[in-house]
Amino acid sequence: MTTGKRGKRRTESPFEPRRRARRRALQALYQWQLNDDSATAIIEQFVQEQNFEGVDQAYFETLVREVVARRAELDQAVAPFVQRADAGIDQMERVVLRLGACELMLHPETPYRVVIDEAVELAHRFGAEQAHTFINGVLDRLATETRTLERQAEQSGE
Repeated sequence: MTTGKRGKRRTESPFEPRRRARRRALQALYQWQLNDDSATAIIEQFVQEQNFEGVDQAYFETLVREVVARRAELDQAVAPFVQRADAGIDQMERVVLRLGACELMLHPETPYRVVIDEAVELAHRFGAEQAHTFINGVLDRLATETRTLERQAEQSGE
């Protein structure tokens, strides 16, 4: 339980630890893009310096390791859906796209709508003014390609 703005106690969402893991992963991966450290070094630094209470640390570590190891594959997957020159994607947008692509491609246990919603929220919170609409469009098109069965099931009402 947590205490809300008015002092009332509310139950924390069971999805909050993963949401926090994504936020920490976003921050770690942003730092990695700037410094090009190893995934292990970035993870160790974040675990030592950040508060991981209420964070799905295993998921954080998985996301960081997967994005670092598969960055070229992730970039290639989103490239056909990016309508602007590569130089037009800022560092934060690039991290959010890689993180979202990673979850869409490697974590089918997470519904594609959740992946997109979470990425849009991260872009809205940490990105440039219209970054969230760009992220939404790119990841929605990637989801159409990578989550075909899930989208078909949704459309047929299953």
